[in-house]
Amino acid sequence: MSEYPAGGPPPQIPATRAPASRPRPATTLRQRLAELRGPSVAPHPLDARALAALAANPGCKRRALLDGAGVDKAGLATALGSGAAFGQSQFAFVRGNAFEAKVKADGGTELLRLLFERLGDGADSPGEASVPDLTAAGPEGRAARTALALREATEAGDWALLDHPMLALEVAGSPAYLEPDAVVVHPDGTWTVVEIKSFPMIDSSADAAKVGAAARQSAVYVLALERVAAVTEGARVGHRVLLVCPKDFSNLPTASVVDVRKQRAVTLRQLARLTRVEDIAAALPEGTTFAPDRTPGELGSAVEAVPAAYAPECLAACELAFHCRAKARARGAVEALGRGVRGELGGLTTVAGVLAAAAGKEGDPADPTVAALRRAAALRAEALQSVRGGAACR
Repeated sequence: MSEYPAGGPPPQIPATRAPASRPRPATTLRQRLAELRGPSVAPHPLDARALAALAANPGCKRRALLDGAGVDKAGLATALGSGAAFGQSQFAFVRGNAFEAKVKADGGTELLRLLFERLGDGADSPGEASVPDLTAAGPEGRAARTALALREATEAGDWALLDHPMLALEVAGSPAYLEPDAVVVHPDGTWTVVEIKSFPMIDSSADAAKVGAAARQSAVYVLALERVAAVTEGARVGHRVLLVCPKDFSNLPTASVVDVRKQRAVTLRQLARLTRVEDIAAALPEGTTFAPDRTPGELGSAVEAVPAAYAPECLAACELAFHCRAKARARGAVEALGRGVRGELGGLTTVAGVLAAAAGKEGDPADPTVAALRRAAALRAEALQSVRGGAACR
């Protein structure tokens, strides 16, 4: 259930483009991202949860750059005075690891039993499966070793269980390394993602929001696996994921099949819309850095130099959400009220502008949005007048 820290981008990625008005020596993307997070700072993990959240808000260049550079957003938020408790509690982390170890005990016998019950599709009972060794140096080495193990298992035509394989996926021009809980290779060449969660499945049903989050996370793994399957003869990535959870209120594992085709399509489309990290970095003022040794003022200026796309949904997915919300509220931006409200208001981008348009002080009466606001304001005034009149009669 743990995710592996993102490794540095490969050296063959082209150098960033310097602005024409302020030329500076060409640097590789690896060097530029190291400058942004601080030359002596190791890159922060970029996992499937982060990618799913990033794909859900592709217009946020701020998150794309910070995640691509491996900046510690939680530490950055704390330095800016907007820190908040975020992420999985230590108790939940320990409980989850213990449950995962139970599911994978004895060579994954219980896991394979659950998978055969839900996704056997008429194949012979797996009995025992090979568990290849995936150890290698660094995330790039582990990703290469995983790809080799997947090819070998597919060619062998037997059951294989890959415990915490390493997968690579390019995101906004920068590679991210992902570690699913497990991947099972079927005799027919199908690869199935296994996601193990510690939230309970009561009467064969689990919390819909948590299942949805697990499905989005698994869709990222499916996309990464498809890159390997594309160059592996006879391989096919299954779009049905095995979700393993504790049964009812016990610690016994049970499983459910989750179809992630919709989540995969949405994630693929959203990731394709992300602005490439090198393009965002090239537009920053020279000397911009998010190094932890900078003052809060310097860090605040650096953060504000990168455009953000705040929405209330960010509060559940991004460590910088409280900072971005405070700035959006200070500007009176309608984005702080939600994407739905923002979409309905068209060219009106501030709360003050919306109120002025509703009061008839600003805006073109021919604009349908302005006309709707004024009609709503008139109806509200009429309703309030009616209430006041009724109170006066009593």
